[in-house]
Amino acid sequence: MSRRLASISLLSAWLCASGAMLDVAQVFAWTRMFAGYVRTESIVAAARETFDPAKPCEICCAVSKARTACDRHGPAVPSAGTEKMVLILERSASFVAISGACSWPETTSACAPRRTGDVPVPPPRSALA
Repeated sequence: MSRRLASISLLSAWLCASGAMLDVAQVFAWTRMFAGYVRTESIVAAARETFDPAKPCEICCAVSKARTACDRHGPAVPSAGTEKMVLILERSASFVAISGACSWPETTSACAPRRTGDVPVPPPRSALA
């Protein structure tokens, strides 16, 4: 339950921060207008009436007023002019030529040497047997 709440909170915060909340409100307004017009008119006429810029509903007016207010304030972070910030620098790989006759040197083991012979004494027997 808390994971779902966290996901919903993150999604709504992202929608508000990116300005997509105004797009969601505009789609809601168009849907509401279309549903109202389609009750009395054909689908084509309802779509024409819905997207007619001369007849906005109160939600459409509020969304356009909010968009103009956002555009007036501008970005919160001032731009650096025409300079662009390079975030990723990808350098080309250097060409290194090696000869084909190279072989790996023989390595010595860092562990103790292995026994190759038999165990000289048989293992002890348990006293209970």
